[in-house]
Amino acid sequence: MNRRPGFPARLDLGTPAPAAKAAPARVQPAPPLAPQGLGLDSQAVRTRMVDKLAAQGVRDPRVLAAMGAVERHRFVDSALVNQAYEDTSLPIGLGQTISKPNVVARMVELLLAGTEGQLGRVLEVGTGCGYQAAVLARVAREVYSIERLRGLHDKARDNLRPLRLANVHLLFGDGMQGFARGGPYAGIIAAAGGEAVPTAWVEQLAVGGRIVAPTVMPGGQQALVVVEKGPSGLRQTVLEAVHFVPLKSGVA
Repeated sequence: MNRRPGFPARLDLGTPAPAAKAAPARVQPAPPLAPQGLGLDSQAVRTRMVDKLAAQGVRDPRVLAAMGAVERHRFVDSALVNQAYEDTSLPIGLGQTISKPNVVARMVELLLAGTEGQLGRVLEVGTGCGYQAAVLARVAREVYSIERLRGLHDKARDNLRPLRLANVHLLFGDGMQGFARGGPYAGIIAAAGGEAVPTAWVEQLAVGGRIVAPTVMPGGQQALVVVEKGPSGLRQTVLEAVHFVPLKSGVA
């Protein structure tokens, strides 16, 4: 088995893109959030969610630890905060949703499959409210997250700012084009489903890396797809049915 790529020793982005920041020479992963307070702030609430995820089949301790560290209620609207730790998707505005905890955990676990320790550099397509980016920050050394909707990009920035995640870089742009200057990526994960995995993502993926993305099947239903890039080509695996917002080009 080919070893999955680790964190590149140097990142040369040339002239920085307007919404991107050059990565520090050495990026340290963010420490787990310290549990505090009562109610939704308590560790017990997140522990119950993690226990449910484990019962549903999530096994990777890195994923379970990350899901237990990130306070999901801080990423949903105040009117829905009491549903934050239920296994349900919730609206976040502009016709978009925050994925169910089980779906986030499942996709991140697939992204990490076959690796040990931290993954290297990851591209997330569809920042949304920033929740999955915060989870990824705890399992990857560096995260580039791109969002095409300005309103959500700004919301994610506001949600993530208090967490001070030095290894997360938020980009405003067309996610179908990826972010070539940040590649090659050890993993690419998408929160929207298109007719096929964009060629740009495949080109920006490192050999030994993998893409986890919902994709529209011939019958019109979406399924979770894993694309692995090996020295001799690509291997695609179609998994369970899922339901994500459509993958679109351009910005708005």
